[in-house]
Amino acid sequence: MTLNPIAPSEINDMVVGLNRLARNLWWTWDQEAQDLFQELSPRGWRNMFHNAVAILHEVSDYELRVRLQDAAMARRVQKILQSFDRYLEAPDTWAAAHAPQFATHPVAYFSAEFGFHETLPIAAGGLGMLAGDHTKAASDLGLGFVGVSLFYREGYFMQAINPDNWQTEYYTLLNPKNLPIEPVLNARGEPLIGHVGVATSQVAFQAWRVNVGRASVYLLDTNLPENEPHYRDLTLRVYGGDATTRVMQEIVLGVGGVRLLRALGITPSVFHLNEGHAAFLVLELIRERMAEGMTFEAALAATRQQCLFTTHTPVEAGHDRFSPDLMHFAMHRLFRQIKVHQADLLGLGRLDPANEREPFCMTVLALKTARAANGVSELHGQVSRRMWQPLFPDRTAAEVPIGHVTNGVHLLGWMKGTVRTFWKRKLGCDWERNVNTPEFWQRILDPQFVTDEELWALRYTLRRELVEFTRRRLLLQGERLGRSDFIAFDHLLNVDALTIGFARRFATYKRAPLVFQQLAHIVELVKDPTRPIQFIFAGKAHPRDDDGKRFIQQIIHLSRYSELQGHLVFIENYDMHIARQMVAGCDVWLNNPRRPLEASGTSGMKTAPHGGLNLSILDGWWREAYDGTNGFAIGEDSHPDSIEEQDRRDGENLAQVLNEEVIPCFFNRDANGIPRQWIHKIRRAMATVAPQYNTWRMVQQYVTRYYLPQPQTRPAPSTADPIPASP
Repeated sequence: MTLNPIAPSEINDMVVGLNRLARNLWWTWDQEAQDLFQELSPRGWRNMFHNAVAILHEVSDYELRVRLQDAAMARRVQKILQSFDRYLEAPDTWAAAHAPQFATHPVAYFSAEFGFHETLPIAAGGLGMLAGDHTKAASDLGLGFVGVSLFYREGYFMQAINPDNWQTEYYTLLNPKNLPIEPVLNARGEPLIGHVGVATSQVAFQAWRVNVGRASVYLLDTNLPENEPHYRDLTLRVYGGDATTRVMQEIVLGVGGVRLLRALGITPSVFHLNEGHAAFLVLELIRERMAEGMTFEAALAATRQQCLFTTHTPVEAGHDRFSPDLMHFAMHRLFRQIKVHQADLLGLGRLDPANEREPFCMTVLALKTARAANGVSELHGQVSRRMWQPLFPDRTAAEVPIGHVTNGVHLLGWMKGTVRTFWKRKLGCDWERNVNTPEFWQRILDPQFVTDEELWALRYTLRRELVEFTRRRLLLQGERLGRSDFIAFDHLLNVDALTIGFARRFATYKRAPLVFQQLAHIVELVKDPTRPIQFIFAGKAHPRDDDGKRFIQQIIHLSRYSELQGHLVFIENYDMHIARQMVAGCDVWLNNPRRPLEASGTSGMKTAPHGGLNLSILDGWWREAYDGTNGFAIGEDSHPDSIEEQDRRDGENLAQVLNEEVIPCFFNRDANGIPRQWIHKIRRAMATVAPQYNTWRMVQQYVTRYYLPQPQTRPAPSTADPIPASP
């Protein structure tokens, strides 16, 4: 069949449409759009962090127009652009039916980091990944939503492993012209400039808008010539610098963020503080109300009714605390504008307001000035209530008003193309519409719908893709280090082996080397030629965390110089792309934090839709998700008080469950070579984890429990609150 030629006007429309699409991160969770940008320049796609904007710079306007004269390519582009427009304009969203008021007065979500995609590396870890997935789900649900953060022009650090197996850090400058962001302009078409008082200075900032489907996230940037050099660098790096830099970053985020929204004419109905880094926004809200004539007490009460707070940190040391002297210095201008005694303002951030020597804690400020607060899993809610009970001396720990909403992940944002193709083949082109519902995932339990053989073939494909990806990355690492043996990496790892993955921040409480605590036993397991197993590790330690770096060094040393050589590898420079490959290809996702220090965790949620199984301590979300049939538990739903005893016991339990449960289940094959018991667990994991631990469910819970108007006096939080149905 001969297709009609493409009219020049149609080509113009497609060029405009592709440039508009590239600057909206919707393409990061639409597989057809990603495939299109990859096809335009496969090498550029691979080498430029899968960046659609950079691809359109790589492909000249003339080349693009010539290629769009191919009728098949043109129709494909038009179909993608039509899908994009339908998404943006859909009137029948969940929020339109359940929370229409946020369309005009949105939720304002403040977070010090957002993890959207490897293209825009402005997140350090799970907090940012959660914020990015929250935004994508808010867009999908049609919720009126704006995010506020900082534009870190050097982002989070790039990791390289030196010849001593030690993590080193380097930074690359992000060029806004090559990123899916747009400058925020005023009515004259010039950059909109705001100001915020920091110490004794007025610091100017501009803003960049990230389009995330229907949602917008604004990134504040102090890199302006009118600022002094040290203020230009306030937004240089994620969590960069010392305490002085941190407190100043948080002033820009909280106070500057509110001022930006006002300048844009955005009037939020709710301010959601994602961790305490943004808590200074409440002081700006108080200042605004007092400028309108309210007393301090009335302004505080009114502010409290607009704010809610999510805490992610079950460790005392993880909460930002600043000395009184630093607070007096950094907040000098704002404190002068709020006509109240400074002791009263500093008291908002202290457990004991009368103790002038107590540091100012951002979490305490948030808890005192929010109408509601929550942890990010059931156990974390319990831990938080105990931790902050001193703020509520007239209540028992169980009565402390901190609830919980267990985290989730944005399924389509993390689902690999191979799995998408699998579901499209089974269910047709509209399968994505219901991917967050229990009804969708219940189908996997029916062996007539998806056979064991099909699931096992899918798992083999994903494992093959991970092995080949890992080999490519290890080849590059070896070549960079000038290793003479790097060619051997092209044959490393075994596609038939049980593949166990561990990838996350290398914070010491996550205990990355725990599985090697009983090294002789692990070596014995991996050396069994009839039941081969292998480990793939990745992750970054904070630049100032030498203990975390030693964990990385230990694991790399084992991979090169122990009997685990060939059965253990470490992929450097962990990012969202590596995470996506690993959660898809690993058979087992290992998570062994020191309980109860994993507030929630989300990486294991991402493996279930790909048919991976979790092997985890009963901490965070897995404590709620594990039912005995959908994965593996390390130990019991309890832990000893002694850290040493917990580490010893968990190491023994991990070795035991590997030896007695995981490995036998994986290698117990029938006459056709199919591990029926293992595949039963895969089905159960898909059916129980994916429809529950996703951000559609999570955002719906935030809307119904917290964003919508609540009674003035809330009852003590319940751990048995009903979960709203998926849309």
